[in-house]
Amino acid sequence: MTTTADLLAPDTAMGAVTLRVGDLDRMIAYYRDAVTLDVIAQQGDSAVLGRGGVPAVVLQHAPELRSPEPRSAGLFHTAILFESEAALAAAVYSVATRFPQSFTDSSDHLVSKAFYFDDPEHNGVELYWDRDRTEWSWTHGQIEMGTVFLDPNAFLQEHLSPETVADPRVGGASVGHVHLSVGDVARARDFYVDSLGFEATIAYGSSALFVSAGGYHHHMAMNVWNSKGAGRRQPALGLGQVEIVLPDADGVAATDERLRRRGLQTANDGLQVTVSDPWDNTILLKPAV
Repeated sequence: MTTTADLLAPDTAMGAVTLRVGDLDRMIAYYRDAVTLDVIAQQGDSAVLGRGGVPAVVLQHAPELRSPEPRSAGLFHTAILFESEAALAAAVYSVATRFPQSFTDSSDHLVSKAFYFDDPEHNGVELYWDRDRTEWSWTHGQIEMGTVFLDPNAFLQEHLSPETVADPRVGGASVGHVHLSVGDVARARDFYVDSLGFEATIAYGSSALFVSAGGYHHHMAMNVWNSKGAGRRQPALGLGQVEIVLPDADGVAATDERLRRRGLQTANDGLQVTVSDPWDNTILLKPAV
């Protein structure tokens, strides 16, 4: 039986997503000029981008690597959460203007409004805004989410203003959730729920699982839509690691202990803990303070 001691703290959040990239300058330009993140730091072969000093994407130059094999495990998308519909509209307009071919879809998910893109190296990107939690609906312990058509032009017409077109960096933006491609949903549940300590919020049979801490609609998701049966990842461009931010060092230590009890191998440097999921997606646990 799962107890609260086996769960991640309710105020757990997502941290930065690290991407290994082939063309560092082009990728910086995409996330800076199109997605409207700020370059927080850049040194040598890496760059950190985010808003308000909070990292969201870390780009690591790795030109020696090739693109991942089709249908392999890895990143499905990094989802950047904006504070308002106006801020989301500004970012969506910015991407659509500067990289118009990168738009792939848009949906109203009942809990959120989301726009989907592919960056220049085909990493999925979601830009979204959350409705207030009082508007979310839960049934039998599962969050009610849907995929309702969202007209991007109508959304921009309603929420875009000349001011935000001129200065699209409106308010904060951070990683709201991370969606992974995996080989098997049952194994993903065993790792992310039973071992790591997330709670399942919605499951779509054997095709996808959404998980969170503290009643969020999802901090992470895993699906097999393009990767069913995939094995461990080989070194390639794309996902480097996913950061999960726990409230404090005690939470990190407790999670490390729980993972070790479950027979998982971790690396603990005294502050941060690294662990790999069954597909060799690297998860970094770090304290907020």
